[in-house]
Amino acid sequence: MEHKIEVKVYYEDTDCLGIVYHANYLRFMERGRTEYYNNLGKPIWQLNEEGYNFVVFEMKIKFLKPAKLGDVCQVTTKVSEEKSQFRRKMLQRVESKGQLLVDAEVDIICLDKDRQLRTFPPDILE
Repeated sequence: MEHKIEVKVYYEDTDCLGIVYHANYLRFMERGRTEYYNNLGKPIWQLNEEGYNFVVFEMKIKFLKPAKLGDVCQVTTKVSEEKSQFRRKMLQRVESKGQLLVDAEVDIICLDKDRQLRTFPPDILE
């Protein structure tokens, strides 16, 4: 499954040159992952209450082109075939005006309330 959200670039997202500050792409992608899981049937806050806490373990990111103030970006999120019951590799892209801006691989692990590794919830293991 592939999921997309739109993110408009506001002044607060930019640096002194009027382009998106690199760390803000992480926020955009976090929103994309949250909405991805929300679309699977349960809101992420409910999964957290049930003891499923999703944590970024590793990230590989390429910044290819900058987004600018006023741009509308599309954040695409999907799960890679490379996954296990304890880890998900999320493939994410940030695009604007038909151009790829950011390309990322984000490894997510699932922890319980005691910060111990646990399997992903059964309804999102697939």
